[in-house]
Amino acid sequence: MTIDWTHFTPGWALAGGLLIGLAAAWLVLVDGRVLGAAGVLGGLAPPRAGDWGWRVALLAGLIAAPLIAQLLLHVAAPTVEAGATTLILGGLMVGFGTRLGSGCTSGHGVCGLAGVSLRSLVATATFMASGVLTVFVVRHLFA
Repeated sequence: MTIDWTHFTPGWALAGGLLIGLAAAWLVLVDGRVLGAAGVLGGLAPPRAGDWGWRVALLAGLIAAPLIAQLLLHVAAPTVEAGATTLILGGLMVGFGTRLGSGCTSGHGVCGLAGVSLRSLVATATFMASGVLTVFVVRHLFA
């Protein structure tokens, strides 16, 4: 995957980051809950009374928001240069790593770091280092 510099818009990236931060702050300040996508999804099974609605609403918003933004803002759709097998295996590894790390990049990277959590700092550094190492190995050793 490469960055399409002709369509990269730092203003939209900044706005998106601000909205993610605002959503995370809102959820923790209003509901006392951490905005970690893996935890939100994982909390759906088994469903608990009074806990299911907000999770479904949040996940529906995560799916609907980019679709609505693409319609309203006419943002170019991202392209992925990978086959279905690579995407499925990558998704499974991310899911396994999320479980192993007790959280995902949104939970640790956004909320955990904002809460000055050492555990989240270590997890986020590990996520980033693993990503850099994976790209290096795939691009330079297996190419």
